[in-house]
Amino acid sequence: MYRIATLAALTAAFAATSAAMPPAALAAADAAPTPVSAASPAVAPPPHAKFDRTEPLPRSLEGVGIKEKLNQPLPLDLPFTDEFGKTVRLREFFTGKKPVIINLGYYGCPMLCGLVTKGLVDGVGQMDWTPGQQYEIVTVSIDPSERPALAMAKKRSIMEALGRPAIASGWHFLTSDDERSVKLLAESVGFGYHWDATTSQYAHAAVIVLATPDGRVSRYLYGIQFPKSTLRLSLVEASEGKVGSVMDQLLLFCYHFDPSAGTYSLQAMAIMRAAGLLTMLSLATVIGVALRRENRRSRLAASLAPTPGTIPGAATPIPGDVGAPGRPD
Repeated sequence: MYRIATLAALTAAFAATSAAMPPAALAAADAAPTPVSAASPAVAPPPHAKFDRTEPLPRSLEGVGIKEKLNQPLPLDLPFTDEFGKTVRLREFFTGKKPVIINLGYYGCPMLCGLVTKGLVDGVGQMDWTPGQQYEIVTVSIDPSERPALAMAKKRSIMEALGRPAIASGWHFLTSDDERSVKLLAESVGFGYHWDATTSQYAHAAVIVLATPDGRVSRYLYGIQFPKSTLRLSLVEASEGKVGSVMDQLLLFCYHFDPSAGTYSLQAMAIMRAAGLLTMLSLATVIGVALRRENRRSRLAASLAPTPGTIPGAATPIPGDVGAPGRPD
């Protein structure tokens, strides 16, 4: 009520003032330009002016991130050292039969690497597939100062968390004292990282990379959680038909990877196509069964039909009997 009364009072005062002013004064007031201060003249912005309010990245994050390089071939001849201290080539994990999950980080990471690894452990533990059988996992340290003993300690802790000894043969932990090998691998998958001397840590993204059996980048999964359904479909996609059941292939056909969500989502058009294909297969099966039954009935009827020249229902003469054809009575 107070606001309404105030508004009414202001309106009445404005009306009274306007009525008291002569018409000539009102016209002059309307025509008079609005005064502009000379100290701060109003300048209109250019018609195509752009305002950039983006804050510059800290120096510790320069070059950090992911530049996706789908279908990019990996440098499979790069040398590394595995958790047993043996020199290996990257191609030893690409047999041409199984997809490979590449996990870049470092074993001494105090936070992010551990979260990514835990998410991968959870996803692997929930799947009925086993690394070394349907796929391989290769964890590579980006820190050239780390040694195989640290990689082995990391492997043991992960194997204890999973509680599945069979996984040990399919999850590999690599290091390299040659920084060039690490950088070449990271560049090939678009994995940008940076050493922050202030915190004595590496800044890097939270991501795992899936590669095809012949060593090409297939998919990026971001974050610190990797649900088993997303992992499985990503592996089926990366395998290019080499692993997974017919149902897995059908699900991959019906689902489409959503990069913004980092998961696979249903596609309405793909579902309609799959339903149409299943309908055609069902009809073909029904028609095939009907034709087989009809052919079986026709053969049965032909076998029961009388021989030409014989009387239906008459006994078939036995050779050697009296009256049998070809023997005189």
